Amino acid sequence: MFSWTLFEKVPIVGIIRNLSAVDFERLLPLYIEAGFTTIEVTMNTDGAESMIKKAKSDFGNSIHVGAGTVCDMNGLEKALDAGADFIVTPIVVKEVIKKCVGIEVPVFPGAFTPTEIFQAWSLGASMIKVFPASHLGPEFIKAIKAPFPQIKLMPTGGVGSHDIKPYKAAGADAFGIGSPLFPSKLIASSNEIDILNHFINFMSALE
Repeated sequence: MFSWTLFEKVPIVGIIRNLSAVDFERLLPLYIEAGFTTIEVTMNTDGAESMIKKAKSDFGNSIHVGAGTVCDMNGLEKALDAGADFIVTPIVVKEVIKKCVGIEVPVFPGAFTPTEIFQAWSLGASMIKVFPASHLGPEFIKAIKAPFPQIKLMPTGGVGSHDIKPYKAAGADAFGIGSPLFPSKLIASSNEIDILNHFINFMSALE
């Protein structure tokens, strides 16, 4: 079950894309040890369903494990069968949002324009993934929050640790973070102490 209380303590969704299952299994305990509570495995990652299932089996009581890049009902079905705690999409897919709302699974659809953001929220989305955020910046979040303070926004795409404070000040409710949180060179080094320290340093950006 998805706990909003747990999520709001550390409102970061770490995004795993194109990472091997072996690396994922090695990183996840360190990610949890650093204090993170939510992680997403994109469905276009090789073995995504198995990775979600194993993460849920091994650490389901410690962390939310969701499925990302869910673009249609077929992808949603696979994600739910794998046991995903929440669903993330890169676009507004009405059928996916409505299905998730109906079965009470949190869904974070991707949207870019004010119209898309409002449409997704009106369909019952739990939070809107503003994507790609790097093309919009914190001022866009602030502008959207002015007429729509009730809409929860999660800037995603090009968001690094140094971006968290300005986005937070602009009104962002959460952050979707991929490669800055899981840098390929650091992962390739296999140095678990350095990886753990990287996660801990990233956590400090929320303070």
